Amino acid sequence: MKEKIRKLAKEKNAIILAHNYQPPEIQDIADLCGDSLELSIKAAKTDADIIVFCGVHFMAETAYILSPGKSVLLPRTDAGCPMADMVSPESLQKKLAALGKMPVVTYVNSPASVKALSDICCTSANAVEVADRIPENEILMVPDRNLAQYTASRSAKKIHLWEGYCPVHECLRPEDIRKARDAHPNAPVLAHPECRPETLEAADVIASTSGMIRYAQESEKKEFIIGTETGLLYPLRKACPDKQFYPASEKTECPDMKKISLEDVYSSLENMTGLVRVPENIRLPALRAVERMIEK
Repeated sequence: MKEKIRKLAKEKNAIILAHNYQPPEIQDIADLCGDSLELSIKAAKTDADIIVFCGVHFMAETAYILSPGKSVLLPRTDAGCPMADMVSPESLQKKLAALGKMPVVTYVNSPASVKALSDICCTSANAVEVADRIPENEILMVPDRNLAQYTASRSAKKIHLWEGYCPVHECLRPEDIRKARDAHPNAPVLAHPECRPETLEAADVIASTSGMIRYAQESEKKEFIIGTETGLLYPLRKACPDKQFYPASEKTECPDMKKISLEDVYSSLENMTGLVRVPENIRLPALRAVERMIEK
């Protein structure tokens, strides 16, 4: 099946993207693996006619926002993101009406329709830098309250929170970190900014998924406890075959990130199913919010 997918992708001039949380067999057939936004940016720079995004719906939307001339396929259209579903254009407008007008910083893990109402987007890696770049002293960050609280702890800005969260990262608690440390006392704990504040306080390093891979590659340590979705263990082990990686908890598995199979990828590419598009009246303002983040 892997050979059939690669052959078909070549015939159709398609590029296959896989998020770091995807199953190992999906990462193995991908042209590019990584964080969602970096994948979309890299894919936009290629001459591929088709982007097959092995991830969840908001990721495929972002790929289309940056590459409207390409066909973007999501092999499983039911692969969604509970956190992205916790904010809508209507609820955002209602919140702003209550708070008063202020800049909106939107995490890329959000629907295109919400990005379109935002001033600027951010990633888990650059949220603090993006917040500090905004001239105003008061901002609203959506949809992840944990990322917003992490940003607020490192910025002088007054940051209003949105009550959204990633269920996978939310379930990781300090007691999980303590148990993992007891089992692996020489391993530093790496945690994702989507984790709860008290969990981040218990960690040694706070980083995005790509940041965790870079840290592990550059560190002299030989063991690491990983506080994010368990799918990241595979690219970490590939990047650092001489090092050991342990999940902070076996609970941190995202069912949506595990939906796509090799058969789904082949079927989607063969039949051009799972096509994801974003209307121009949403795509263009969403693109501006993404571009403002990238511009520096």
